[in-house]
Amino acid sequence: MAFGFFKKNDNKANQAENVLPNETSGKESDVLVMDNILIGEKSVDKEAAIEKAGQLLVDSGYVLPEYIKAMKEREQLLTTYIGNGIAIPHGVGAAKNMILKSGISIIQYPQGVVFGEGKIAYLVVGIAGKGNEHMQILTNLAEFVQDEEAVKELFTTTDKNKLYNAFTSTI
Repeated sequence: MAFGFFKKNDNKANQAENVLPNETSGKESDVLVMDNILIGEKSVDKEAAIEKAGQLLVDSGYVLPEYIKAMKEREQLLTTYIGNGIAIPHGVGAAKNMILKSGISIIQYPQGVVFGEGKIAYLVVGIAGKGNEHMQILTNLAEFVQDEEAVKELFTTTDKNKLYNAFTSTI
């Protein structure tokens, strides 16, 4: 199952490069590392889920610790729940100065996390995008969630590699 989450963009106007591996290279992605994928987590409130997603980004050297506060502030302004069981907590504005390099974290909550009335996230994807990469990551994620059935399979998989491959495969 390949979603091609980060597709190579041939548009010369967009200079943000996707730094994910070739499927056959065996090299781990620079944007998503296996340590940043947690599966089978127990449900928590959305604030704790955002903190955990942010802490993974901090621990992997993508962001400064202050970025977590910016992620929570962003959620207070407007929900980061994007539908189909996925939330994408991220910081905006001044938080850009707290991003060291682009990266994502993925936390699977099989029982879900409430992000608002009728908004249950089973995958919480923390995002830190450097420069224009932030918009590219969000665009790719929006395309990714279109296949509802395939995405739902990721809500309960016990195979961390399925999540990794779904978010890093190329078509």
